[in-house]
Amino acid sequence: MLVLSRQKDQTIMIGDNIEITVVDIRGDKVRLGITAPPKIPVHRKEVYEAIRRENREAANVSVEDITTLDSPLARKRQQNESGKNNHDQTKL
Repeated sequence: MLVLSRQKDQTIMIGDNIEITVVDIRGDKVRLGITAPPKIPVHRKEVYEAIRRENREAANVSVEDITTLDSPLARKRQQNESGKNNHDQTKL
């Protein structure tokens, strides 16, 4: 780990396109401003870990879960289609 000392309004560069600026220092809290390209996600570590955890859980969906979700959708689709067919027949 690289450890750097910076004062308020000083900046650290990561590569050519990421800037980290010390915006404010109050007691034991440091506020950082981060400028990065939109394609690079920037999160606090606890948010990043929560996102990863949610993604892992979403990736572990079973076939039964998908079937359970699909059943109400399939019934609704069938109802909509039968309603359209009835409507089409009344026009004739």
